[in-house]
Amino acid sequence: MALYIGFPGGFQVENPQGFAFSNAGFGEILSQVLKFAFPFAGLILFFVLISGGFQFLTSAGNPESMEKAQKKITNAVIGFFIIFLSYWILQIIEDIFGIKTFQ
Repeated sequence: MALYIGFPGGFQVENPQGFAFSNAGFGEILSQVLKFAFPFAGLILFFVLISGGFQFLTSAGNPESMEKAQKKITNAVIGFFIIFLSYWILQIIEDIFGIKTFQ
């Protein structure tokens, strides 16, 4: 059975496999989202750390600017631990309940 995706103007494309999430449950959809969420969060973390370090280096001894940079770096480190713990909590849930979180 072929699935046709209609576009405005009458143009149709045949997609024999159907939509990626047409028969997927919540766990499968979450698994697919997590494949992209953790690397994306890691990239954001990296850029926040670089930004905080650059702001700290260019503060030129200004205490207010140094404090803002230190807060940014501290928040990035806290974010790293949250990402790290959430990944390992998902691994523990996978082992305990047999749920595949990363397929």
